[in-house]
Amino acid sequence: MAKTRYSFLQRLLHWLIALLIFGLLAMGFTFWGLGYEGVNALFGDELTNTFYMAHKSFGILLFFLVVLRLLLFRFSPVPEYQTPLTGPERVISTTTHLLMYLLLIGIPVGGWLATATSGFPIQFFGWSQPGLDPANKELGGLLFLMHGIGGAVLLAVLLLHIAAGLKHWKLKDGIMQRISLP
Repeated sequence: MAKTRYSFLQRLLHWLIALLIFGLLAMGFTFWGLGYEGVNALFGDELTNTFYMAHKSFGILLFFLVVLRLLLFRFSPVPEYQTPLTGPERVISTTTHLLMYLLLIGIPVGGWLATATSGFPIQFFGWSQPGLDPANKELGGLLFLMHGIGGAVLLAVLLLHIAAGLKHWKLKDGIMQRISLP
């Protein structure tokens, strides 16, 4: 009998990654919109630094969880669809997933490069590695801009992914059953 669901670990990783993405996007767009000074004026020095450290830490964690999820595909392939997708649905699905994975690898790497190049420390919860010395603030600023644009593109791709999920959930065609936790 053909496998029609992802493994429990893959499903758990999917939803954990989803939660991390939404938290990171919310923090990232807040940083992007208000800038350090705006966030600092709103929350104060200590909490602002905690937010930036959390964003870096959870971004690194997201990167490793995505790599783990990709490695799991090697050992536990994608399950078959109970109801096959149409040609256009398959193209959109494949393109959306490919774009998401490229962004979920590229955005954290870009954030790490932007942070290090700007001379800021790379932080992973209690561990800290200094940024590059001497810092290149101009290049770092450009990399942060690309990091933010990547986040905006990821949000657009995620909205398409969520819309497709809601469509299939409403149709009850078995697609959502493949990735649901229970």
